[in-house]
Amino acid sequence: MLRCPSQRLLDRIVRRYAEVLDAGSILMKHFTDRDKLRLLYTLAVNQHPIMLQIFPGTEGWPFVRYYGSCGRMMVSASTNPIRQFYGSSPETTSDLAYQLLHVTQSLRTNGLNYHLYYTGVRDDMFGMFEDGRLFITDASTIGVIDKQEGLHQSNDRLQDYRDVFSCLSLNCKSSPPCQTVRESQSLLLICRDILPKLLQPSQNQNKHLQNEMDRLISLCGNSMLPDSSIINAANALMALLQPLRPCSPHFAYRYPECKYNNAF
Repeated sequence: MLRCPSQRLLDRIVRRYAEVLDAGSILMKHFTDRDKLRLLYTLAVNQHPIMLQIFPGTEGWPFVRYYGSCGRMMVSASTNPIRQFYGSSPETTSDLAYQLLHVTQSLRTNGLNYHLYYTGVRDDMFGMFEDGRLFITDASTIGVIDKQEGLHQSNDRLQDYRDVFSCLSLNCKSSPPCQTVRESQSLLLICRDILPKLLQPSQNQNKHLQNEMDRLISLCGNSMLPDSSIINAANALMALLQPLRPCSPHFAYRYPECKYNNAF
């Protein structure tokens, strides 16, 4: 999360850190040295609970709700991992794939001018609630770039800087420069590592439609293409999937609105 820091992002982290007595206040009088150390340690070991607090689902972000933590235990809302739906009906997989692309696009372009990007994706990173809505259940591998303040150039000395928190995570390797993060990075990872398993060929699927899906997935998962081509392929795939989504009570997050408005 702090690979590409900005003052605006740091302020947001401190103001929304919920594990202090006066969380959200302007003065933060009770933000003690112990609280600061706890925050730095959490950011170094596992940023997931911090991401849920600074980008809460109650404000429209696609993350599960954070209820609190005690020591190393954290409580959040429960979902079914997306891998459970591999091989499901074409209607279910089409809806999940559409949501996955939509969520990924919303992290890239949003009203707060933060670019949230995946550094890696796994099957257990995404989950679905009982109403059919898809959420990100593991935010530990999501980076943040502040597009409003822009990227700050850092010299080689700062790139190699180490402190007591630097090696608390799995490794001590230096992160690549922020400038290497592609605009299409998240879409590229989704199309390469998740969608081929989610949108598997089905006997009930139109062959021409499946071929077009496979073609678009191949395009948006091709790292040799420019960002614009990857983003355009992802948008075309979303347009292809949208009319395939079911409008039924099993997908309560968009029913019955979908009966009267195609936008849902």
